[in-house]
Amino acid sequence: QVQLVESGGGLVQAGGSLRLSCVASGVIFSTSGVGWYRQAPGNKRELVAIITNSGTTNYADSVKGRFTISRDDHKNTMYLQMNSLIPEDTAVYYCNVDYRLQNYWGKGTLVTVSS
Repeated sequence: QVQLVESGGGLVQAGGSLRLSCVASGVIFSTSGVGWYRQAPGNKRELVAIITNSGTTNYADSVKGRFTISRDDHKNTMYLQMNSLIPEDTAVYYCNVDYRLQNYWGKGTLVTVSS
């Protein structure tokens, strides 16, 4: 059974930083593409950043230069370092694993950025 558990969300002032983590179980993590998505109230879920099993990364234009995605395959864990946060980054952040042609999602962690 695949499980993804996010942590690290919270309330932060604009200009601050947070680091999100997502631990995966039930998948061969090292062979999977993984990523972070977010959904703000009233908006559709959108891509934030992805990283392939070979380490290639891709970011949404809105977070380039501020966010960094990484992974530790020994720990079955992915991370999202978020710096210079702005109120527009407020959303529920979800981790995603693409494993054997199926997408799996965590339950999300809330990030709130106050102005």
